[in-house]
Amino acid sequence: MLPMKRPRLTAVKALPDYRLALTFIDGQQLTLDLSRDLYAYPGLQPLLEVHVFEGAALGDDGWTVEWAEPDIQIGADTLYLDALSQNAADENTRIFIDWRARTGLPLNQAAEALGVSARSISRYSSGREAVPKSLALACLGWDSLQQRPSTLAAAEETGRYTVTRKP
Repeated sequence: MLPMKRPRLTAVKALPDYRLALTFIDGQQLTLDLSRDLYAYPGLQPLLEVHVFEGAALGDDGWTVEWAEPDIQIGADTLYLDALSQNAADENTRIFIDWRARTGLPLNQAAEALGVSARSISRYSSGREAVPKSLALACLGWDSLQQRPSTLAAAEETGRYTVTRKP
C-alpha cells in the first residue's frame, strides 16, 4: 500500500444511480454518489445521460476522472473529500470534511480559520479519526461568519476593555 499525500486514483468504475466506485493509490476503496451534484450543477448535467455517465475513465495518470464526450473532468482530491464525507461514520466528521471540500482552504489556512493546529486538520481530513463536536461547531460558526462578516465579530478584539495600572 502506497502512502497518499495527495489523493490519486488507480481505478474508477461507473455504477448504477450515478455512483462511482473509486480506488485510490493507498488501497482505499470508496463509493461516491454524484446524483445530487449532477442535478445541482449545470456544468455536470450532461452526465445525467446514463450512456455518458458510464464512460467514466481515469485521466491524467489518476489525478482526475473524466468523461471524454462532454469533456468533463473532476479532480481526484475533490472526489476523495466528497467520498469521505458521504462515507463518514458520524455527523461531526461529515460536517468537517464537507466544510474542507467546500471551502478549499489549504491546511494552514483551515487550521487558522478554526483555531486548531494544522496537524489536527490533517488528522481529521483523512476521515480515519472521528471529529470532535467542538470542531464541527467551529466549521458551522465559520460558515456563519462568512455569510455575515460585518455583523458578527466573534473572537475578535473589540477594544471595549482597557487595563490601566495605578502608579
